[in-house]
Amino acid sequence: MSALRVLFLCSRNRLRSPTAEQVFREWPGVAVDSAGLAPDAETPLSAEHVDWAELIVVMEHAHRRRLQSRYARQLKDKRVVVLGIPDDYDFMQPELVELLLRKAGPLLSRLG
Repeated sequence: MSALRVLFLCSRNRLRSPTAEQVFREWPGVAVDSAGLAPDAETPLSAEHVDWAELIVVMEHAHRRRLQSRYARQLKDKRVVVLGIPDDYDFMQPELVELLLRKAGPLLSRLG
């Protein structure tokens, strides 16, 4: 059985989504990547990212709206989940790691 392909998105791909990618990199049954929705993101979101992902996990509702407006056609068969994590954390900050594990962990365990 192949791993569930999960894409984590935030605005600039500098703090939240790269933390999520690192936290879940060794998670059983999942393959992870991350990108950002802003033009100046560390790794800007591309159509290839969207095509690759089976599950897209965004940090805020605004991210889902931006994703939907840019890639609506490609999202037809994709599941998009909003974690509701604000841009208040540093990369790998323990509180952010804890939030990610609490909010995304059960989902990835169930689907992965």
